[in-house]
Amino acid sequence: MPRSDTRHPRPVWSFREYAPVGVDLGSAAAVAAYDGNQGTDPAADDALLDRLGVTAGTRLIDLACGTGSLVVQAARRGAQAHGVDVSEQMLRHAEARAERLDAAPHWHLAGFLDYAHTAGPADVVTTRSALHQLPDFWKQQALVNAAAMLRPGGTFYLWDVVFSFDPADTDARLQHWIDASGTDGGFTRSDYETHVREEFSTYAWVLEGMLERAGLTIVSRAFPRPTHAEYVCARR
Repeated sequence: MPRSDTRHPRPVWSFREYAPVGVDLGSAAAVAAYDGNQGTDPAADDALLDRLGVTAGTRLIDLACGTGSLVVQAARRGAQAHGVDVSEQMLRHAEARAERLDAAPHWHLAGFLDYAHTAGPADVVTTRSALHQLPDFWKQQALVNAAAMLRPGGTFYLWDVVFSFDPADTDARLQHWIDASGTDGGFTRSDYETHVREEFSTYAWVLEGMLERAGLTIVSRAFPRPTHAEYVCARR
């Protein structure tokens, strides 16, 4: 399906969401490598969609959709699926995936802060491995925007690098995470170091306060590792 530009104007003092943060993913080769490093798996996408109750007719928005795997799988099961991303290269990769699989999601060149959803309230809004690209002040604005896209009672899903360890353990926890990187054939040690140094992952208790202030109630939380978290929330 053709891509649309659904951005609303932002003031000049707004965060530059379209500028690269951390690892450079500006080329087609880098995006393809990212897709592999993320471990893209249609079966895993379908399992998540099942958990979130996404079926035919569900209106789903995936913010910072990246290479589009979740959006494509949602569209294949008949959902009204919208993929939103600031990266032209990511959207090109996502569009090619949709074409190969005969799926027709809606694609939008836009970001967390400037995406203006016009297709009616969403049942589900998701974002995975992307909110850390915004500093905390702008994370809060992004979450307010995401919540506003949802119908009352709608589901917000978040997976990201989120720190649940005690601040006193920061050096040891992050060094262990970096030292263990690259053992699964995915991202490299340098990628992890860049993430910690240049990107904006935050503590779980900080993020949870932001979710609540955005009008979202945390339904479930999981911390499979001290460096990662998953939240399922409902719009109040």
